[in-house]
Amino acid sequence: MKKRILLINGHPDASPARFCSALAGAYADGAEAAGHEIRRLDIASLSFPILRNPQEFPQKPTNPDIVEAQHAFLWAEHLVFIFPLWLGGVPALLKAFMEALGCGEFLLGQGSGTFPKGNLAGRSARIVVTMGMPALAYRLYFRAHGTKAFARGILKISGVGPIRTSCIGGIGASAARCTKLLEKARHLGMRGL
Repeated sequence: MKKRILLINGHPDASPARFCSALAGAYADGAEAAGHEIRRLDIASLSFPILRNPQEFPQKPTNPDIVEAQHAFLWAEHLVFIFPLWLGGVPALLKAFMEALGCGEFLLGQGSGTFPKGNLAGRSARIVVTMGMPALAYRLYFRAHGTKAFARGILKISGVGPIRTSCIGGIGASAARCTKLLEKARHLGMRGL
């Protein structure tokens, strides 16, 4: 089944030399080869204000990059986030982007009780997080708290589900390993996962 996929490269460095950029490219190639529709957001190339005052959050955004990103999120059936693990979690620029995106009740609306209504229901997601440490150490010793906070505290509460996570450790270990990882990303794109 063909999907509308929004691919978000959350690396704060726009350099195509970054492995996250290569993973995003491989995923996009696989998705396009399988006939999926794909749009791409590279967070590092966007220009948006960082929220500094809670009174800004309820206001609808007027920044063109954020408005366009909101349209892309509404268009998508499946969201793919690719980012490096920085200080145990998502890079600050990706978090700031999600905060700006959520303004004007875009992510969360008024629920029937005290719990908010997730406005992105009906969308699935894949989180691909890269790191220098072994992925098993991140999952077992650190319990992947930073990635879980992103998945649950932003995506799941916004109605997104199911959410799958791929932790890729040992980045930079060898060219052969990187090639294998890029092929895995391409395969995920082909399957629309």
